[in-house]
Amino acid sequence: MLELNGITKRFPGVVALDDVKFQLMPGEIHVLFGENGAGKSTLVNVMVGNHRPEEGSYTIDGKNMLGLSPAIARENGVSAVFQEFSLAPSLTVLDNIWLGRELTKFGRIDRKRMRDLAEAKLAEMRTNLPLDAITSTLSRAQKQQAEIVKALLQGTRYIIFDEPTASLADVEAQNVLRIIKELRDKGVGIVYISHRMREIRELAERVTVLRNGKYVGTIEQDEIEEDRLVSMMTGRSMVDLFPDVPHNPGEEVLSISHLATVSGGVRDVSLEVRAGEIVGLAGLVGCGKGRVGRACFGLEPVARGDIFLKGVPVSPRSPAQMLQSGVCYFPSDRGAEGLCLNRPISENVTMSDLGTPEIGKRGLINLNGERDRARTAAERLKLSTDNMSTRVEMLSGGNKQKILLARGLSREFDLFIFDEPTVGVDIGAKAEIYQLMRDLTEGGAAILVISSDLEEVVHISHRIYSIHEGQVVADLREGAKTEERVLASFFGKQRDTETEDIAQ
Repeated sequence: MLELNGITKRFPGVVALDDVKFQLMPGEIHVLFGENGAGKSTLVNVMVGNHRPEEGSYTIDGKNMLGLSPAIARENGVSAVFQEFSLAPSLTVLDNIWLGRELTKFGRIDRKRMRDLAEAKLAEMRTNLPLDAITSTLSRAQKQQAEIVKALLQGTRYIIFDEPTASLADVEAQNVLRIIKELRDKGVGIVYISHRMREIRELAERVTVLRNGKYVGTIEQDEIEEDRLVSMMTGRSMVDLFPDVPHNPGEEVLSISHLATVSGGVRDVSLEVRAGEIVGLAGLVGCGKGRVGRACFGLEPVARGDIFLKGVPVSPRSPAQMLQSGVCYFPSDRGAEGLCLNRPISENVTMSDLGTPEIGKRGLINLNGERDRARTAAERLKLSTDNMSTRVEMLSGGNKQKILLARGLSREFDLFIFDEPTVGVDIGAKAEIYQLMRDLTEGGAAILVISSDLEEVVHISHRIYSIHEGQVVADLREGAKTEERVLASFFGKQRDTETEDIAQ
């Protein structure tokens, strides 16, 4: 049994955990639930030896674990699969799986044995993974599988999954959930962190809730109710997650005709987005939907096809060009592409404004103007920080996402492209992001939402284009955009009735 009692962890000026307790039994799935910034990540880092608490006790099978290191945690069977992967992008999958733990024979790396063990574990998981592929070429679902294999090959008895289905479409997510259930059935204890209520109801045997670094309570499987969990998490009653967004389409802002990218990820995509509406782009991970947004922002080379902004043809060559053209793009991977994690909040919010007279002039940065603009945007998104000089890496996932979105509020844009906008954020933050989308459309902006979250894309979008193998296979309007029809289209299935409700 893994057990923590009275855990207190302090950082400069912050009590991250205050008298927290948690217990995990072998063969149990125990959900750790709370808002971003509630202390979940800090508690997990205590479990795996990244943080040492100032107070409390930590035992594994009765053995004192206080003061342990990550290496000692692994030796005692504790591993974690974090939301932000710890894979070296330039190495092969096999090298990543064994990185730092390479097996040797006669003083040389025994690659054959490493491969045999990895293939055996993959077969046990009923998962195919190209061991010789360079990791940077993998889909997010494949990287997730690599992290799981890496953890299991360490002889893990207790494993922590931090938002394992974030950015995965339902099919990929179900495969991850299947693996987790099979691990539980083999006696592995699992700490599961997620904000997806469907997954919590499906998996959890117990749920422990944290709020503001404090232990709120633990409930059993038969006590799990959505309203109760949200109330415990936030201290307030549950509100509607998806706001009612009026559909008042105006002029055409974005038009794409027969777009194809050099990479081949997009083969034939045509769509349009009008002012005052939210258009969804849905599909399985790897279908090419994300590449459409990147192509529109100058991040993905275009092989053929036409892109128009307000009727004017454009050839996206760089993000700087598209920012000047009134396009704002929020990438799906905020850590790798969206934020400078070691720089302060103010710089991250205003970095796209350095060419404006208010911020950058004659090669100099107006620091007061930068702070003021950052603070105004942060206040609009209810960013939970008072210090604009705080490094972004010190913040929770939800606040990091808000900083990324705040960048789009610091100047006027005609088109907003959101790529996986709510990955790894809690329910409260999701509601705030959806409200932001509503406010933007009411202000006359056009929004393209690229999402693998089926519930999200169905409920927040006025219209949905479904992508399969780089092509649009369905254009779903009001009355036709049900979860069942969207899911069917993910596999290239399209019904004649799906487009019959097109607005006149």
